[in-house]
Amino acid sequence: DTFNDFIAVAAVGIQPSVLVVGPSKGYKTAADLIAAAKSKPGAMNFASAGIGAASHLAAEKFNVAAGIKAQHVPFKGPVEALTEVMAGRIDYYFLPLAPAIALIKDGKVTALAVSSDKRAPSLPDVPTTAEIGLPKAAYAFWNGVFVPAKTPPDIVKKLYDETQKAIADPGVKERLAKLAIEPLPMSQPEFEKYFKADVMDTDALAKAAGI
Repeated sequence: DTFNDFIAVAAVGIQPSVLVVGPSKGYKTAADLIAAAKSKPGAMNFASAGIGAASHLAAEKFNVAAGIKAQHVPFKGPVEALTEVMAGRIDYYFLPLAPAIALIKDGKVTALAVSSDKRAPSLPDVPTTAEIGLPKAAYAFWNGVFVPAKTPPDIVKKLYDETQKAIADPGVKERLAKLAIEPLPMSQPEFEKYFKADVMDTDALAKAAGI
């Protein structure tokens, strides 16, 4: 039981997903992709790193917000998915920012949007999903620390405090920045609330997308 079996202790950080396409597709903007998808409903496809993975959910949230239908093609992981996108056999793919940046800068894939509420510092020229007219399409991949529900409160507090110290460490900050993970500062009760809201949102998405 997701809500009752765990205590959400501390948020670590958040990493946006980025919408990429192969250069051979010729899409310059997300609007181009959406228009193409609407012109041939269900004919296009999108990749993910597996059913229920963040890359799957990010794409489905985009599809629902944009009002488009496309075929889901799950892969064993991001490497296989990216290979097919670059080859043009997969039309589009949402993946975490870090592994995509080098490919975007090398021109091997084209970034059309960042699935977050604000632009990514590492891709300042790429608009957010809200900026392309889809305010409800953002889906970011966050990380946090959890413990079993019966963990004593003093241990929960200790773990929260130590996690905050670790996140504030310059070396840890630098490493997280290289992974395109941004801080997600909040108290333990705030993180618990954030976590539960996210679960409910994902549950609604699964129903809307028929996952």
